[in-house]
Amino acid sequence: MTHDLLNALLPELSTRISAFRRDIHAHPELSFNEIRTAKKVSDYLENLGLTVHRGIAKTGVVASIKAGSSSRAIGLRADMDALPLAELNTFAHHSKNPGLMHACGHDGHTSMLLGAAEALVAMQKANAFDGTVHLIFQPAEEGDGGGRVMVEEGLFERFPMQMVFGLHNWPGMPVGQIGVIEGAAMAGTDRFEIEITGRGGHAAMPHQAVDVVVAGSALVSSLQSLVSRSRDPLDPVVISVTRFHAGTADNVLPEVAILGGTVRTMDPAVQQAIETGFRRLCTGIEATYGVSINVDYHRGYPPTINAPAPSEIARIVARRVVGDNNVHTNLKPSMGAEDFAYLAQAAPGCYIWLGNGGSEGNCMLHNAYYDFNDEIIPLGIRYWTGLVQHVLAVE
Repeated sequence: MTHDLLNALLPELSTRISAFRRDIHAHPELSFNEIRTAKKVSDYLENLGLTVHRGIAKTGVVASIKAGSSSRAIGLRADMDALPLAELNTFAHHSKNPGLMHACGHDGHTSMLLGAAEALVAMQKANAFDGTVHLIFQPAEEGDGGGRVMVEEGLFERFPMQMVFGLHNWPGMPVGQIGVIEGAAMAGTDRFEIEITGRGGHAAMPHQAVDVVVAGSALVSSLQSLVSRSRDPLDPVVISVTRFHAGTADNVLPEVAILGGTVRTMDPAVQQAIETGFRRLCTGIEATYGVSINVDYHRGYPPTINAPAPSEIARIVARRVVGDNNVHTNLKPSMGAEDFAYLAQAAPGCYIWLGNGGSEGNCMLHNAYYDFNDEIIPLGIRYWTGLVQHVLAVE
């Protein structure tokens, strides 16, 4: 019955959701400023007859759909924010906001969850599930931790749920394929800035100075020993120094050098160990080179860990949606980061990858030519509604 209902709804629903998605794409908004987007989402949900809770984590939106009498509940999460990137596409729905772009597909994630909301309302009326679905439209995924703020503001206390699910479109993975990784799926990400202070001087008389460039260069090399010699080779760790600024003239040894970069890990314990080792190395460089080092180490998103039970559910549902041979469970984790991790710390969660296929130039996420593939909208809706029907099955 539900299968027939969804099949009848999807063609027209997918067309409308595609139009909604393109409208959002044309009007991107940055983290915690998704004002227009949040209003469009809220209006859509209210038009479905749902009670909408606005202003969670500034611009976040939550709506719930309850059917039957069961106390069981799950959460489905989508992100809404865009990136500070100038779009180079010229199609009709390209960004109208200069310097801003939906280059990660959050416009598609939001739209697919809205499509699922409409389908779930129809399923509710048909008594096709028993329990509560919380639809979570999260702001500020792109580095500002909207997921963390939603959790801190009581998301799980206000909307209790036993499990929470998320997804991300995945360029390069063919349309009609889904990746489900149990355990660590996305990396934790920290960032650092190091200020090294020495004594400036004439480049021809280095013995009269304390050379911050030499000390900084030694530190860059030493940091890699945390990966190659301090950690188990099977523990994925990346330390990348991406900035090194010092001096303005060829014949002057500078007084100060500034280094910055990122650390990526897959295990919270490793994340802590790397920070500890990082600070220890800086102390050693201070003593060795006679410089003063100030470390600003900012702990970012934790690793995204998919729990066993929701991962098994995601695999079952994904196989129903795309077939056994199109569900990949042995993919390597991504060293990219995702603040769904905070939700998955608060309740057992699973975060999957939904194949987005190729695009112009086969560009990946965060590329100025990227665009979400509307062809996968029906698959996303089927996956979301499939989770609800499986977890909240009528008994």
